[in-house]
Amino acid sequence: MAGADEAGRGACAGPLVVGACILPRGRRGQIEGLADSKVLTPAVREELYVEIVARALAWSVVVIPAAEVDARGLHVCNVAGMRRALATLRPAPLYALTDGFPVPGLGVPSTAVWKGDAVVGCIAAASILAKVSRDRMMVEMHERWPQYEFAQHKGYVTPEHAVALERHGPCPEHRASYVNVRRAAAQFAVPENEWIDAVPPVDRSEEIA
Repeated sequence: MAGADEAGRGACAGPLVVGACILPRGRRGQIEGLADSKVLTPAVREELYVEIVARALAWSVVVIPAAEVDARGLHVCNVAGMRRALATLRPAPLYALTDGFPVPGLGVPSTAVWKGDAVVGCIAAASILAKVSRDRMMVEMHERWPQYEFAQHKGYVTPEHAVALERHGPCPEHRASYVNVRRAAAQFAVPENEWIDAVPPVDRSEEIA
């Protein structure tokens, strides 16, 4: 039995990341502290990530870039990401549990579990895999675009992120289909296809030297 869950659905910047996981039966699959990744501290999530990877029979992480979320739509990408994450598991699952909503076309029987990341171990594990993987990516993005403080809010809408958007406009990792991002872009009169030129990465060559 495999679980699948995503991270970054509510963010206005950065990728959507989907995790899938099969935990072994019995004591080996019982990982103390498994819970919805959102209620865990970053340090605990990192510790659990290591243990999940060590114990899982199979696990996978699928990354869907912001541009693809804009082009195809958030929910379409979410469903496609869960399909891809579950399809890459080896051994392949015989049954799938997804968090929150049903996902058709998985090729195996499946059930959507409301708040599944809080009550089902394999979904909680998938949630942590997705969340930790995405957080690491957002920290790397912070190195490229420190003016947005991605390492702090991970691309979600916060007062600090809103101020940065108003001050600098969007960068290529912002989701153009989101209202707050489009509003910020309009203030700078920057066409979406020129964002990458309008907000270049910060030059850190002097710091490195």
